[in-house]
Amino acid sequence: MKASLALFSLLTLFTSYSLKSPAVPPTVVQIQANTNLAIADGARLQIGSTLFYDPAYVQLTYPGGDVPQERGVCSDVVIRALRSQKVDLQKLVHEDMAKNFAAYPQKWQLKRPDSNIDHRRVPNLETWFTRHDKTRPTSKNPSDYQAGDIVSWRLDNGLAHIGVVSDGFARDGTPLVIHNIGAGAQEEDVLFSWQMVGHYRYFAK
Repeated sequence: MKASLALFSLLTLFTSYSLKSPAVPPTVVQIQANTNLAIADGARLQIGSTLFYDPAYVQLTYPGGDVPQERGVCSDVVIRALRSQKVDLQKLVHEDMAKNFAAYPQKWQLKRPDSNIDHRRVPNLETWFTRHDKTRPTSKNPSDYQAGDIVSWRLDNGLAHIGVVSDGFARDGTPLVIHNIGAGAQEEDVLFSWQMVGHYRYFAK
């Protein structure tokens, strides 16, 4: 009986303390707009909402055109991440190609720009980033890559691929990458998985 009363007293004391003690508010990280971290956040928001890889040619509105959110290709991860910061690669690439068509890869037997697809082709994005001084050195040093950086590769089969560096890290300290290589937007440890051919940083910070 005494043991029961002691236990009851302890529970009463704990309950009283718990009710009176103020809750510790969760830490809220404010991400500043127009920063590379905000680009990474824009990529992260696609995880769970972009579920399919779909390379179909689609007639898009211009500017600001997009395929349905639940689908897309690797370049759409980059396009949407930058668009979250009011940077419209569809418009930027199209305008630059309209003035400098010969400066872009001639891989698709086109004679003029096509605002439906040009910005969704990785070699065109690589060219635009290079022409607009967004390039950074490629290296095998994980510390050279910041959240929001854009990286492009050539896969083992020769296809072009592109993704956004995350603010998350693998256990060995390598930054993770948010990309769509077949199963929608995913965050994975693939930064050094293929031949890296491009490293870009859109904002200065």
